[in-house]
Amino acid sequence: MKVLALILSLTLLIFTHELGHFLFARLFKTRVNRFYLFFNPVFSIIKAKKFKGKWHFLFFNAKTPEEWETDNLPEEDKDNTLWGLGWIPLGGYCDIAGMIDETKKKDDLPKEPQPYEYRSKKPWQRLCIISGGVLVNFISALLIYTCIFAHWGKDDLPLRNATLGYDYHEILIGEGFQNGDIIYYIDGEEMTDLVKTQHKLLLDNPNIVTVMRTVTISDTTETGDSIEVAMRDTSVLVDIAISENLLTKFNPRDTNMLMTVRSPFVVKDFAPGSQARKGGMEPGDSVVSINGEKMNCFSEIAVTLKEHSDDTVTIGFYRNGTLQEARVAVNSGGKIGVFLLEPVKIFKSTHTDYTFLEAIPAGISYGWEQLTSYASSLKILFTPDGYKGLGGFGTLGGLFPETWNWYAFWNITAFLAVILAFMNVIPIPGLDGGHILFTLWEMVTRRKPSDNFLNVAQSIGMILLIALLIIANGNDIIHLLE
Repeated sequence: MKVLALILSLTLLIFTHELGHFLFARLFKTRVNRFYLFFNPVFSIIKAKKFKGKWHFLFFNAKTPEEWETDNLPEEDKDNTLWGLGWIPLGGYCDIAGMIDETKKKDDLPKEPQPYEYRSKKPWQRLCIISGGVLVNFISALLIYTCIFAHWGKDDLPLRNATLGYDYHEILIGEGFQNGDIIYYIDGEEMTDLVKTQHKLLLDNPNIVTVMRTVTISDTTETGDSIEVAMRDTSVLVDIAISENLLTKFNPRDTNMLMTVRSPFVVKDFAPGSQARKGGMEPGDSVVSINGEKMNCFSEIAVTLKEHSDDTVTIGFYRNGTLQEARVAVNSGGKIGVFLLEPVKIFKSTHTDYTFLEAIPAGISYGWEQLTSYASSLKILFTPDGYKGLGGFGTLGGLFPETWNWYAFWNITAFLAVILAFMNVIPIPGLDGGHILFTLWEMVTRRKPSDNFLNVAQSIGMILLIALLIIANGNDIIHLLE
């Protein structure tokens, strides 16, 4: 299911990105020779082109017939685009006439620039064409967020409302945190949002973090010759001094797991063949013990279940306020086949419903917030081991849940659209950002880079991109084998 979700998400993102280039190219009467979804080495699944008054189609075709070639078409059909579907779902391309990119080099262009070519257009027009993909991707993200808010609304769990506290990364434990702590302040600034708290903790080099911690104290009472000692829990504020350059201590792959909500183990639903269901458990059951050992949060229960893999345990749980028990088999992965109720459904959270008109500014604001948050997090890549944080298709697939969930699908797709938009403006030749940089240089200096320079820059950029692709997917393989 994760693979299907990833392919569908990438298909939407690739199509909208290339469509952005296409629409601006046609707006400025620039010829688009081919528009392809997915790559098509050796053969294409589908080819389609309109000429001589009707659409023509080819299926599983290796070579386009000569009568389809632009030079052999009537004058009124020369601007028509060949549409195609490749068989490798890893990308796509928009072959714009007169543009040096991954589809062609300098020698592939006519010796003299033609009026319908990209290189013949004014710099501001070329800037619009090359920025079109990024622009449409970001607009797509804003539109998706708007539709999500309009349909589902927005749930927020204030940081302090997670009353069981948080589980912390082992490096933060070494800094003085304890599982169950709730961060109240960072350098005196009040923290209310989990994501913003993690970013400030990791990226802003904080000095003092103030947490609310539950501690056990003893109350002593003297009665005649006897002394009674009663233990009780109380909450105190504790200041934690943070080491300098905390960011450099983390493996970049772990930076999104600084802290996680300690949530009760409440059953939402069951996986097919669930051992918990066979044992008599029902949705809404709240697990509080394993083999008689009391536990109050999922993280503790998950560790214990892992220790009893391929075994049978006695699970204690509350149902409608009554404590009950069930004997449940644990599989080899330490699972009992349940889906858990989300923390926002357990703790006191805020839910906001939006009309579509109200969702528009909310979606725009949230999309911009996601963009700036992602951009600031790239600081991680510039640490000594930053390259380890690069992830490939395995990492992207891991973002999606194991079972189909439309809310998760659209939320992740919108976030990937934000990432794609940002990554494509990085000024690396081969990416849109490289073309944007060269076009801006021309607009400022009034000197156009030569075709030879663009050809060399494109080749260097493609080498860099292939290297990054190898590193990113290599990291996924290494992470899988660890």
